[in-house]
Amino acid sequence: MTVPLTAPKESILEAEQRVRRKDLSRRWRLFARGAALPILILAVWQTLSATGAISEQLFSSPWLILKQYAALTLSGELPHHLRISIVRASLGFLLGGSAGLIIGLLVGMYRRFEETVNPTVQMLRTVPLLAITPLFIMWFGFGELSKVLLISLGAFFPLYVNTFLGVRNVDAKLFDVARVLEFSRFRQMTKLVLPAALPNILLGIRLSLSIAWLCLVVAELLGADTGVGYMIQDARAFMQTDIVFVGITIFALVGKLSDSIVRYLENRLLRWQDSYKG
Repeated sequence: MTVPLTAPKESILEAEQRVRRKDLSRRWRLFARGAALPILILAVWQTLSATGAISEQLFSSPWLILKQYAALTLSGELPHHLRISIVRASLGFLLGGSAGLIIGLLVGMYRRFEETVNPTVQMLRTVPLLAITPLFIMWFGFGELSKVLLISLGAFFPLYVNTFLGVRNVDAKLFDVARVLEFSRFRQMTKLVLPAALPNILLGIRLSLSIAWLCLVVAELLGADTGVGYMIQDARAFMQTDIVFVGITIFALVGKLSDSIVRYLENRLLRWQDSYKG
């Protein structure tokens, strides 16, 4: 009696399809749960605006904001301002984040470096960015340099602190093993420190991205002639509430997108982590 060879293949394919369907269903459920509250808020907001319970001049409405999105996109104004803001935020984050990562690793690895650098960094970390902004304007003017440096300063501290903590949370026994294996400092950094500190580093990246967007708003509101922040400031001067809400939602959506990208990297890079998921 012969057993058909196609049966195992078919069962494997069916199992893979079931796994895909379950995964797709789980993702849709997560999306529905996350979207339920914003949809409810928008529905209540639109109802209150339509019935006249709140002033459209002061609070606008989701429908008017959506129409303004379409008008600004078709005119090319919104893509223009958004592109400039994304470039500013990206440059500032790359400059400040990379500096925070490198200095955080050095401070975490070398105690003498910590004793020299860390007190000064911690002192500067407590200074409000709004207090430093006038100095940046006086030193570097209203050009792109002052904006990028302000964003990079804000993005520096979260990644620095979390990288430093990640290095110091590495199990000391792993360093003993590395010494027995005669690892160089570079191999310790790449094979031991970076993988062990990766959860803290990714958390620092998430925080740095959010701070970069906050600093971008400050930089563009105080002195700019392009960018989403400038668009908000210009609309406020003319009481165009719907355009103000367009700018606010743009910052929210782009910020959420960047955070989701880092969350995706966390899920891919930290599969080995057996932590509580709630």
